[in-house]
Amino acid sequence: MKIRPVILCGGAGTRLWPNSKNHQAKQFIDFGKWTLLGKTLERTKASIYDAPIISTNKKYLKEVKKHLKISKIRKYKIVLEPAKKNTAPAILCTALINDIPQDQPLMFFTADHLIEKMNVFNKAINKNKFNLTDQNIFIFGIKPTSSSSEYGYFVTKKIKKNINKVIKFIEKPKETKAKQVIKQKGYWNSGMFFLRKDSIINNFKKKQPIIYKNCVNAVKKAKLKSNTYYLNKASFIKATSKSFDYAILEKTKQVNAIKLDIPWSDLGSWKEILKMYDKNKNKYIKKKNIYHRPWGKYTNLFKGKEFLIKELFVKSNGILSLQKHHHRTEHWLVTQGNPKITLNKDSFIKKPNEHIFIPLQAIHRIQNLGKKPVKIIEAQVGSILKETDIVRYQDVYGRVK
Repeated sequence: MKIRPVILCGGAGTRLWPNSKNHQAKQFIDFGKWTLLGKTLERTKASIYDAPIISTNKKYLKEVKKHLKISKIRKYKIVLEPAKKNTAPAILCTALINDIPQDQPLMFFTADHLIEKMNVFNKAINKNKFNLTDQNIFIFGIKPTSSSSEYGYFVTKKIKKNINKVIKFIEKPKETKAKQVIKQKGYWNSGMFFLRKDSIINNFKKKQPIIYKNCVNAVKKAKLKSNTYYLNKASFIKATSKSFDYAILEKTKQVNAIKLDIPWSDLGSWKEILKMYDKNKNKYIKKKNIYHRPWGKYTNLFKGKEFLIKELFVKSNGILSLQKHHHRTEHWLVTQGNPKITLNKDSFIKKPNEHIFIPLQAIHRIQNLGKKPVKIIEAQVGSILKETDIVRYQDVYGRVK
């Protein structure tokens, strides 16, 4: 039996756009002729997978169908949630639809992850397919590349048949705690799940009977129209809003881990997005987008909807004007050198891989006191992303009016 991929596609993307009323859901953002949902759909085309099921909400139906068309996926099912109830009800309702057999292996992807080396990923899934039972759950751990406080972690111990049993979950720890967890061979919790349909049902019956009862009714009374299940609203809204981690994973003893050492990110912060652009910047650089300034130069890498990605190159002793912006915030990721940063009344030195956030109206400056050039990848986020939105206070090159 092939593995049925399920894509959880209901996220709103508020983390990236805290001040915007028109925030874009992360999975649909065009990062340069590609989106995270597009990449997730491409993943499901591997030979080990059956036709995908997409769990989303009414608001995104048009966008999901557009992506399916672009990816040339004709066989699919969509399960539409009538309200936001977190991942537990979404996962259960998707598993309950009629055309999934009881012992069907289900692979739950989230629509907003960037995963490389999919051959390694798929090999690990296929190998563990035979270890699935009507009770257990496999989750995916990614070997940490940094002591990030943006991800949850888990720790495992090896049991029979080389299976790694999860013995402890650690929710988004502070950096010092994250370092300790990594020393204990902790892995990032990627938020993807692999289990059988009957395991989902058995776990919810035992651990979350209220969610189970209401989701069963929501699916029973659902309307099926052109490959799309419209879940029954009256039943669905009675289901408790809980994450799958909190509702099931942290309450069951049969959680195992598939541990992977592959490039992975959920692009959940501008720092992660900037890292991605830095890694792939050669694909985005065009000579016509390089602009020279007295302090060095900048390159416009990509202009998206309400965001602009740049690379700044500040020469030795180069100093940008002391300035502020009315219409945009900025995120900086230092990739080379040790710039001196001024932010309102503070000034500090930053190192490579450190992130700086420049709020709206904050007075700021970059200065290179060193002999080597400083490089910074910048995201400008806002409604107006032009050089005209610069108010200069001081400038060694005489540009203050």
